[in-house]
Amino acid sequence: MIGKEVKEWLLEGPSWIKYRTMIDLLDYEESHPEVVQARKEMNKDKQIMELLEELKEWPGKVLTNHKDATLLLHKLNFLIDLGLEEETVIQEIKEKMLAHQSEEGAFEVMMNIKKAYGGTGEDQWGWMLCDAAVTLDILVKLGEEKNSQVKRAAAFLAGLTRENGWGCSVSKELGKFRGPGRKADPCPYSNFMMVKALAGMKEWQETKELKRGIETVLQLWDERTTRKPYMFGMGTDFKKLKAPSFWYDILHLAEVLTSIPGAKEDPRVKQMVQIIKEKKDEEGRYKAESSWRAWKWEFGQKKEPSRWISLKAYRIIKRMK
Repeated sequence: MIGKEVKEWLLEGPSWIKYRTMIDLLDYEESHPEVVQARKEMNKDKQIMELLEELKEWPGKVLTNHKDATLLLHKLNFLIDLGLEEETVIQEIKEKMLAHQSEEGAFEVMMNIKKAYGGTGEDQWGWMLCDAAVTLDILVKLGEEKNSQVKRAAAFLAGLTRENGWGCSVSKELGKFRGPGRKADPCPYSNFMMVKALAGMKEWQETKELKRGIETVLQLWDERTTRKPYMFGMGTDFKKLKAPSFWYDILHLAEVLTSIPGAKEDPRVKQMVQIIKEKKDEEGRYKAESSWRAWKWEFGQKKEPSRWISLKAYRIIKRMK
């Protein structure tokens, strides 16, 4: 699956890549001396320390655009995916998240929707389905799956599904705001983020809501040349490899769908994975094909192969075995 040269190249990378390579690709135990050492080095990594310091300003800038790569919500998610959920600042953020739950049940974030888009134009706590799903996913990854607040949020958000998955839903505080699409259409991003969140919760893994959401993702893949609901397409830009994974792109979708036993066998998921597999270079390495300018990390450039992108690609491929 992964050649010796690529494995050695990954292990020569930053501590956080070395750590995840040993855990995710080489199946080392957390107690392995090399894993323990990599973990210690992670906690001293300059870029990681800077992100942890930024998180002390939670919730940070007001959410006005979910695609904003500088949002602390996305930076928090990245650090959790590295395995840093026990850090003090992250545990403190968890408590702050739990402190902001709407009457309906969804967890809220600080946001500002302009009057021109149906909002109030003021900073306020509220939720949209996409960020509510991201927050739910984070809390589950932080070990709160059995928390009564989290269970209530999951039940409420799952209840918003329709026959074609999840559409655009927002809290009452946001007035008439709705994303740029037909009301009857599913919102590809919201639907996908709900799939990601519920797939991480044991009690929701065999439900009709999750299965419907997965089928909606895959139906959109089938219709990718003719449909672009809510302006979320699956064309050239969608297929570009990119990190960190927080938006609507092939690497993010494949990462989630291949982690769901009932989904990874679907021919459409296999198509996505095959597209990713074919992007490696002659040395078996992968490059970022698009990048977030705000991230000055090794995956934030397109000239040289990225160890992080390569790790993510090989992790996806490994799941298909």
